[in-house]
Amino acid sequence: MKSTFNAQIPNTFAVSAKATQYVEYDSVSDLRQLIPALQGKRVLHIGGGSNLLFTTDFDGIVLHSRIQGIEQVETSAGSVLVRVGAGIRWDDFVAEALRRGWYGAENLSLIPGEVGASAVQNIGAYGIEAKDLIERVECIDLCTGEQRTFTNAECHYAYRSSVFKHELRGRYAVTHVLYRLSCTFEPHLDYGNLRTHLQGEVTADEVRNCIIKIRREKLPDPDVMGNAGSFFVNPVVDRAKFEMLQQTFPTMPFYEVQNGIKIPAGWLIEQCGWKGRKLGPAAVHDRQALVLVNLGGATGADILRLSDAVCADVKQKLDIDIHPEVNIF
Repeated sequence: MKSTFNAQIPNTFAVSAKATQYVEYDSVSDLRQLIPALQGKRVLHIGGGSNLLFTTDFDGIVLHSRIQGIEQVETSAGSVLVRVGAGIRWDDFVAEALRRGWYGAENLSLIPGEVGASAVQNIGAYGIEAKDLIERVECIDLCTGEQRTFTNAECHYAYRSSVFKHELRGRYAVTHVLYRLSCTFEPHLDYGNLRTHLQGEVTADEVRNCIIKIRREKLPDPDVMGNAGSFFVNPVVDRAKFEMLQQTFPTMPFYEVQNGIKIPAGWLIEQCGWKGRKLGPAAVHDRQALVLVNLGGATGADILRLSDAVCADVKQKLDIDIHPEVNIF
């Protein structure tokens, strides 16, 4: 376990923000030892800092898990149940799963962040979400130190949402996530433009490599240009609103979902002329309008100001509300 006072908080936006105390722990036992010191304090648990925007310093304790381990718990009916430490980098887990012949997570390749965050954020890409794979989530209550295991249903998963982001925000720290993966590879290629890149029979490795290539071509590397990946949630509109928009934009991309029609936020932003546009030291990325970037020296307030301007313009010109996916502090 490592504790540092007045420490810079790791974040992929590369904005300067310090925590009163930054603590990294290596085990459930370490985390439980911290519980008494957390009481009465403002506490924030982070993963790799890839879905955060700090607009100011954090007056409190920031926790980060370094819990490791990938354990096969059971095998049954052509599937495996895998228990994974929350501190493992998500993409490292995806690569290791494929190496061991466990399938289902390959469409989520190269998503930044860590395993614990996948269960909180319900990460998703190319037609697959973490909720499709998660069976249980093991947590520690940050008030009592007691362990609780949430079933998939108890996590209340929805699009980029979970009980950990809303009803129980800040109450629990994820220590392990249990994923149900398949022993047989079945490609999921119907989302986005995967089928234009992959023809005929494909392997899981080919799907993973294709997705990595696509993501690298359209998304900036946070080690080179600060960003948090997709900044906005794709809005879902009712059919009446969709049909009205479609009259003006007949080639508008869309996806049918359970509660309406999902329209790519990046497309909406691009229609409003924001793609590649700068506002001070922050900008909308010139290849993917869903991404906001730090051009160098931007503060969290600079990026938030850009976000607010983009949201206001989409509302004014297209009468659609879009909202940030990232957590803003």
